[in-house]
Amino acid sequence: MASKSSRSPPKDGTRHPISDGAASDAVRGGSDVPHYHGHRQRLRQRFAAGGADALPDYELLELLLFMAIPQRDIKPLAKMLIDHFGSFADVIAAPAERLMEVDGVKEGTVAALKIVEAAALRLAKAKIIGKPALSSWEALLDYCAAAMSRTQTEEFRILFLDRKNVLLAEEVHQRGTVDHTPVYPREVVKRALELGASALILVHNHPSGDPTPSRADIAMTREIQAAAKTLKIELHDHLVIGRGSHASFKALGLL
Repeated sequence: MASKSSRSPPKDGTRHPISDGAASDAVRGGSDVPHYHGHRQRLRQRFAAGGADALPDYELLELLLFMAIPQRDIKPLAKMLIDHFGSFADVIAAPAERLMEVDGVKEGTVAALKIVEAAALRLAKAKIIGKPALSSWEALLDYCAAAMSRTQTEEFRILFLDRKNVLLAEEVHQRGTVDHTPVYPREVVKRALELGASALILVHNHPSGDPTPSRADIAMTREIQAAAKTLKIELHDHLVIGRGSHASFKALGLL
């Protein structure tokens, strides 16, 4: 009569502390160490040696997911997320509800992704806050793109500048739908006065990806410009952020 396996469930119904999936990982290769531990260490070493450029998007995402899912091989999940959303940046910026639709993504995973997104935006913002906006133009564009280019609804932001064009504050003034955001010129000017701003830069996104200003964008901008001018507040520019590109009202001769 064959002897029973040492891993057979006890008669009292209790379970072994290693789950079925973890057990198969431990048994593979005759080791108690899951097979993916070596893979994780190799990825960390490659990242330490070559930085993010040494890894494709799905492996960089794996490194991040290690912290949220320590007890599972997450390479399949990382590849699934990249396939579903398109890139590392698109995964990080995806809405929480859409991330949760992917099989294997739990609340802890979403939290880890959103923390990285928040950190990236804070780092980008640190490069422009308290600095002359016009001489930090590329950093300003990078921040606006990071904050808005992947947003699925329109947002209208205002950058408030002092007399030396140093950025005092950056605020989301309104959020709208996929193709419209209500903006009220009086409210824009009122907020500028509250902050003691001498100049403004307007920024909004087009979720469609095409940054071409619409007729409504042009009309609204001119209304804000007129209202600001009466109070000696200068409107430097209005930026429209698309997917991978932007439009400047000043560069287009619209201001």
